[in-house]
Amino acid sequence: MNRTDCNLLNMRYVLIFRSQVGLSLQAIKKIMRKNNIYNLPNFLSLYRLLMFPYILYLGISQQESLFAVFLTINLITDVLDGLIARCFNMQTELGARLDSIADFGTYIAAIAGVFFFKASDFHPYLGSFFVFISLLCFAHILSFIKFKRFPSLHLYSWKIGGYIQGAFFIILFVFGFPPLFYYIMVIWGILAFCEHIIIQLIIKEMRSNAKGLYWVLKKKNEK
Repeated sequence: MNRTDCNLLNMRYVLIFRSQVGLSLQAIKKIMRKNNIYNLPNFLSLYRLLMFPYILYLGISQQESLFAVFLTINLITDVLDGLIARCFNMQTELGARLDSIADFGTYIAAIAGVFFFKASDFHPYLGSFFVFISLLCFAHILSFIKFKRFPSLHLYSWKIGGYIQGAFFIILFVFGFPPLFYYIMVIWGILAFCEHIIIQLIIKEMRSNAKGLYWVLKKKNEK
């Protein structure tokens, strides 16, 4: 093989190598964009998580006005982070887990606020509210026992329930106790928590964005 042939062969290998490296870099960039954790929904979830101790402090120190303001902001950002993630394709596994932890913190703060500021309003409804709280806590405890982590199923029923509950707590702390809306909130919440628990009992490992019991059973039957 003469020098000209060797140069042509080397040039060919270089072009092939550069082509393959280019494809690899392109693939890596695509993966990084898809799994980018530095996005607005994750920052909103992180904000809710960091604000949880402060909101709890406002409740303990009986600062009801500030408590209502910051709890409302937490509840609104809870809606926004999910909408932004879905609309702009920013859903990540980290975001799903972070959102679940932040949601649970917001639940705790809202429920604590009920006992700090609205205990007299809730006194006639303590039985149903206790069932609501117990199922919420059990759904999380079961996940810790079985999967050693926070649940991140993000069921449709759970998401809709979150919107209803968020609206209820905003109305409660800003305007006052709405009895009819309370029953809607509690009944939907209990049904959503029960679906969540049933799915956890069925699946073998925790997953994100499972949609609902119908989709879980459908996927299980396909295997």
